[in-house]
Amino acid sequence: MEKIRIILSGCSGRMGHVIADLAAAEENMEIAAGVDVNREGAYTFPVFKEFADCDVEGDVIIDFSSPKAFDGMMDWAEEKGVPAVVCTTGLSDDQISRLEMSSRKIAVLRSANMSLGVNVLLRAVAEVAKKLAPAGFDIEILEAHHNQKKDAPSGTAIALADSINEALDGEYHYVYNRADRFEKRDPKEIGISAVRAGNIPGTHSVIYAGTDEVIEIKHTAYSRAIFGKGALAAAKFLVGREPGYYSMADVIG
Repeated sequence: MEKIRIILSGCSGRMGHVIADLAAAEENMEIAAGVDVNREGAYTFPVFKEFADCDVEGDVIIDFSSPKAFDGMMDWAEEKGVPAVVCTTGLSDDQISRLEMSSRKIAVLRSANMSLGVNVLLRAVAEVAKKLAPAGFDIEILEAHHNQKKDAPSGTAIALADSINEALDGEYHYVYNRADRFEKRDPKEIGISAVRAGNIPGTHSVIYAGTDEVIEIKHTAYSRAIFGKGALAAAKFLVGREPGYYSMADVIG
């Protein structure tokens, strides 16, 4: 069986190094090339500053870069007909719309969080909300990440809020900052708070608070490897797929 050739976007970042190490341990996968503005360091594969320079063939892209690199990556993916696993957070509405358009030409998988546990959590929090929100429980989301993470709140926190809100017929709105508000909490709001400190890989808590009782569902990432393993699983899933917009829900079944 031939190895799956990965083009790794954001290869010089933390997650890029994690995925490169994990792929090296896989018998049926390899990093064929990397793309990153920062090309410092030693690599076992060629690294290009931008996708327009990349002349290496690949079977799938894994992207842990930044919104700035997104458009060039998608141009290359469409031109070459290469599917893309998009893990970069902080994409604009226009870039998300671009993904939807691209999915008509190539297979695209986008997820704010690649871990198996978080994607099971996305289902669970929606089911719990269906039972507790009608009973008057308030819903809050708290997330914490390392001090180098630039976007806040995290894409996963938004995904959790979206999953809950979809289960509640879209009746809720999101509140990110109460510092400039002097009013009671709206029963139809989902509060989302972010912490950035140290080297926390990532924690997400969904809190359901009612009268005299609180339920908290929490996911803690102890290593970035869980995201890398999920990305590799998504890449295996995407190779050979028909054009379409996929998610980790499709991968885990």
